[in-house]
Amino acid sequence: MFVDDIEIDIQAGDGGSGTVAFFPNKKGPCGGNGGNGGNVYIQGDHNMADLHMYAGAKVWKATSGGRGMSFNKIGKDGEDITLRIPMGASITDTETQETFEITSIEKILIARGGKAGRGNKAFASSTHQVPREFEKGTLGEVKKLHVIQRLIADIGLIGLPNAGKSSLLNELTAAQVKTAMYAFTTLEPNLGVIDKKVIADIPGLIEGASQGKGLGIKFLKHIEKVGMIVHCISAASEDVLKVYKVVVKELEEYNPELLEKEQIILLTKTDLVDEKQTKKLIKKLSTTGKKVYPVSIYNPDQFSDVKKIISK
Repeated sequence: MFVDDIEIDIQAGDGGSGTVAFFPNKKGPCGGNGGNGGNVYIQGDHNMADLHMYAGAKVWKATSGGRGMSFNKIGKDGEDITLRIPMGASITDTETQETFEITSIEKILIARGGKAGRGNKAFASSTHQVPREFEKGTLGEVKKLHVIQRLIADIGLIGLPNAGKSSLLNELTAAQVKTAMYAFTTLEPNLGVIDKKVIADIPGLIEGASQGKGLGIKFLKHIEKVGMIVHCISAASEDVLKVYKVVVKELEEYNPELLEKEQIILLTKTDLVDEKQTKKLIKKLSTTGKKVYPVSIYNPDQFSDVKKIISK
């Protein structure tokens, strides 16, 4: 199961408390300081496909620092933990609403461990030779994070269900995506590669997707990272222009900036209509101002032309 939207609780380790101790034979205080609590870091990982490893997890916690010991021995520092996150994911602190994006593999400190407390040795002075004070360690930071993954792809295939996106991806990249003649065959984004370009098959949108209908709202975010949008519209559609406008409306309502991306239209499944009808549909879609290309996985010439266009 593809997981791209999670909330996780993280907790840095608490600082260890200092201790109260004295050398034998009244030779003075020797209570050591505690250890510092472990930090929590986040690090980008190119090899992570999604966030499934965090699904259902309760709290990701660094260890606390150890308590100080006698004979001025310092408590052991808590161990840090590093959470690996897919590149391109955005992370929001749900309390402060501060958001940042994972763009490199450098570690980012996300929750700082608590500071160690001092032992009674630290409180000794010429006028206070038998101190019994000590400090407790401070608490580590606790945060709730909202992590959203957005696929990083060069090209995004979008359209209504059964527009032929998955079949096209399979033929272009040998991605072996499940296909069938019913809505929502694709329940998660699929990726393929052609000439070092990553293509994402975005699950079918429907009217109202930007308001949460169907599966669209779950996957619209993945279009935000693609370099070019490829509208896939089936030649068997009752009204191809209406189909185009439905999808464009959902993109605009979700994020108007999506419409500024480079876009082309693929008239798919042209094997289901004759050549005269194909030309008529292309002419109709051309009124959008976008370049329109006919394609069928059963028409070698059309498919070859589209493959060259996408490769470029």
